[in-house]
Amino acid sequence: MLSGGAGREPAGFARARAVADAVLFEGYVLYPYRASAPKNRLRWQFGVLAPQGSDRSETSYAESDSLVEVRPGAAVSLTVRLRFLQVRRRYARAPGDPPWDEGVVREVEVDAGLVPGVCVTHPFEVPGGEDDGRRRWPLSGELRITAEAEPGPYGLLRVRVRTENRTAGGSPDRTEMLCGALIGTHTLLAVSGGRFLSPVDPPEWAAGAVARCENAYTWPSLVDDSTLLCAPVILGDRPRIAPESTADFHDGTEIDELLTLRTMTLTEDEKREARATDPRAAAIVDHAESVTPDVLERLHGTVRPSPPAGADDLVPVTGGRAGRGSRVRLRPGSRRADAQDMFLAGRTARVAVVLRDVDGSTHLAVTLDDDPGADLREEVGRYHYFAPDEVELLCT
Repeated sequence: MLSGGAGREPAGFARARAVADAVLFEGYVLYPYRASAPKNRLRWQFGVLAPQGSDRSETSYAESDSLVEVRPGAAVSLTVRLRFLQVRRRYARAPGDPPWDEGVVREVEVDAGLVPGVCVTHPFEVPGGEDDGRRRWPLSGELRITAEAEPGPYGLLRVRVRTENRTAGGSPDRTEMLCGALIGTHTLLAVSGGRFLSPVDPPEWAAGAVARCENAYTWPSLVDDSTLLCAPVILGDRPRIAPESTADFHDGTEIDELLTLRTMTLTEDEKREARATDPRAAAIVDHAESVTPDVLERLHGTVRPSPPAGADDLVPVTGGRAGRGSRVRLRPGSRRADAQDMFLAGRTARVAVVLRDVDGSTHLAVTLDDDPGADLREEVGRYHYFAPDEVELLCT
C-alpha cells in the first residue's frame, strides 16, 4: 500500500471490502472466461481514469462531494483510501497467443484533518517493472481533499475528494492508453468527529445541501454513518454482497447460479484455455467444478423475509392507510404501460410488502385473493405492483 497516513484500518473499510472488491473487479474477465472470446477483447469498462489528453472516451479524473454532520466541539478528520488496478501485460507464451492484461491491486491511503477552506494535496507514484514475461508501466496521480462549511445552523461540512491521473505520455490507442490508466478506480472514506449523511435519503433539513453536491464519474454510497464508498457505478445505501454468493464472477449484473451452470458446460479444451487466460478465470472454473448441490440449491430462488409491518410501513391510499397484510381493491390507472393490468381492475388483493425505490416512489406489492397460486407466488417473491393511488382500502 502506498500511504500518506498510518494507523489502524477503520472498521467501516473492513465492512465495505467485499463490495469494494466487487466494484474493483467488475468486468475484469467475463464468461466464457477465455482471452479469445470477443467480450474479453475490449475490457476495463468501469472506473477508467486515463492519462490526460489521451482518450476522449474516458475521463482523467473523478470527483465526489459528501456531507458530514459535525459533532458539537469535535475535531473532524478523514481517512481516504484510493483503490485501483494497474495493468500488468503478459506477453505471448507460445506462437499465436494474444497478449493478456492482468490487474494488480494498488491502494493509496491519506489521513487529513478537515478544516474549512483548507486543501490537502497528496501526489502518488506507482512504479513500473518487468518480471516473468510481464510488464507494468509507472503511474502518477494526485488525491485532493477539500472541506467547506455549509451555510446554516446544522454544522455541515461539504467534503470533496478528487482523484486525478497525472501519468505522462498517454496514447490515443485505447489498448496502449490502458497501460497508463487507473482502472476500476474508487475511494473509501471514513470520518471521525462526525457522520456522513445519505446522498439519496438525507434528513429533510439537509435535502437542499445534498442537492447542491456535485459528483463527477463517481457516486457516494453510505456504508454506515462513518463510511462512504465512492464508486464508478451507482449503488444504493448500505450495499452488501448476498451471503449465498461464494465466488467472484466479476459480473455484478449476472446471477451466480446461471454463471456457475454455464461454466459447467464448457468443454475440457475451453476450460484449459480459460485457466490459461488469468488466475482469476482459473479460480472461477475450479469453483464451478467443485460446487456441490447444496451450494446450487442456496443460489436458486432465495427469498428474504420482509420485516414486520409497523407505523412507518403504512401509506395513504383511498379509504385510509394500507400496509403489509391490508386488503385492497385494485384500481389500475391509465398511465400504466402494461395493458394486462386492465384485467385486474376491481379485483381484491392483499398487500405483501411496501417498497420504496431509489427515486423515492412507493409501491405496494400485492397477491390476488382469487389466485389459486398466490401462496406459491409469494414464496418465490412474485407479486403484482401498484402505486398507492391505484388501490382502495377494504374494511377488515
